[in-house]
Amino acid sequence: HVQLVESGGGSVQAGGSLRLSCEVMGYSIRAACMAWFRQAPGKEREPVARISSAGDIDYADSVKGRFTISRDRAENMILLQANSLNAEDTAMYYCAIRTDLHCGNFTATRFGFWGQGTQVTVS
Repeated sequence: HVQLVESGGGSVQAGGSLRLSCEVMGYSIRAACMAWFRQAPGKEREPVARISSAGDIDYADSVKGRFTISRDRAENMILLQANSLNAEDTAMYYCAIRTDLHCGNFTATRFGFWGQGTQVTVS
């Protein structure tokens, strides 16, 4: 039974930083493609960053240079360091796992398991 639990969201001022965490239970991230998505009110869920089992990383253009995805294999977690936050980053952030070695297209439909989300609000 695969479960994902996000934490680390909150309210920050523009220019601030947050560190989001996603604990994965029931599946090893060593054999998975992991990703962060976000969804703002009234908008579709959009990809933010992903990391493959081999360590290949992709970012959405909107967060390149500001966000960093990483993984803690010992803790079976992935992290998202979000710096230089602005109002456009305000959204619910979701962690997702694709139980496959390869990521494929960076779309939500590729990921079979999701966390409950953690809210990020930038004012």
